[in-house]
Amino acid sequence: MTQPMLFTPLDIRGLRLKNRVVVAPMHQYSAVEGFATDWHLVNAGRYAAGGAALVIMESTKIARNGCGTVGDTALWDDKFIPALARCAAFIKQHGASAGIQLGHSGRKARLSRPWEGGKPLTGNEPEITDWEGWELVAPSAVPHTKDSPVPRALSHNEVRDLAVKWGEAAARADKAGFDMLEIHAAHGYLIHQFLSPVANVRTDDYGGSELKRMRFALEVAECVRAVWPSEKPLFMRLSCEDDAGWGPDESIRLSKLLKEKGIDVIDCSSGGTLAHSPMDSERAKKYGYQVPYAEQIRKEAGILTMAVGHIVHADQAEAILQEGRADLTALAREIMYNPNWPMDAAQKLGADPNFALVPSPYSYWLGKRAKSAFEGKPSTWMPGLNTGGQS
Repeated sequence: MTQPMLFTPLDIRGLRLKNRVVVAPMHQYSAVEGFATDWHLVNAGRYAAGGAALVIMESTKIARNGCGTVGDTALWDDKFIPALARCAAFIKQHGASAGIQLGHSGRKARLSRPWEGGKPLTGNEPEITDWEGWELVAPSAVPHTKDSPVPRALSHNEVRDLAVKWGEAAARADKAGFDMLEIHAAHGYLIHQFLSPVANVRTDDYGGSELKRMRFALEVAECVRAVWPSEKPLFMRLSCEDDAGWGPDESIRLSKLLKEKGIDVIDCSSGGTLAHSPMDSERAKKYGYQVPYAEQIRKEAGILTMAVGHIVHADQAEAILQEGRADLTALAREIMYNPNWPMDAAQKLGADPNFALVPSPYSYWLGKRAKSAFEGKPSTWMPGLNTGGQS
């Protein structure tokens, strides 16, 4: 049987990914004063043990004022390195490559956790001890919604300094042992705000024309690539359609420039500029709703792309790759639902009969059951004992 493309290796610079299944970065809002905790270790580790090729840890902030909530992970100081290094080592110990996303929330900072309402904080919360250091800043003094506080517009020098801080955080990520890094330029956060004609109404070198609005993203890419080892891949996540003036055509033009700056892969997401979530849109009700962006950018910008967005089933992910629509498939909520998704997908596609994809404590027992005379299938194949169809 021909090996499914989903389970063939991919080389990006000096990194070999053992398959094409990536765990997309997912905010956990569970850090303590910026430090990763045991929750982050367990959360990332279970995906590595489940067979994913690359586990990307959540958006980790490059500056104090970039934190979206009190639970964001941080990397603006060396003191944050050990806790993240522990996570990176654990991921790699269990067979996956370790990635990290670096971001800054911009005008979407200083909020309560989503399950606490996601509302603007007041500074009187007992968890907050440095309200002044957590200043709300953005490209322009334009609030995210009509009910949001007005951010302070960054000065020209402050913008340049933030690009440098991305590089400094990238150097710390390298010290922590991460194999791959992603710059978060999507979902209405700071870099995306600079790209947006809605959020960015500056008239200096960082605003106005499309190219000037791209300048900050390009400078961040330059600063990170300058310190990030040449053998390690560098991704950038874009909102390839935000329904507010930034769309696929703009993303293609930016992707071409980013490729020249040393970006290897575009992670193709959407939304974030407007008040509503992209998950609330009509297009988000469909399987693979963001895959067309990955396909278009891959073909028209000539750069590797990663598809994400309601990729749920093994044959669906395989078809995306076989049809040349993306080079990698990333899962978020679905792999949260089933952390062993890669192992499960490999079984369904006939790619790993001996469970070699997962650590020995799993492969021994599951392989033993597979060779037995057990009459049934694992629970992920079937919706119930008395319904024979594959789920």
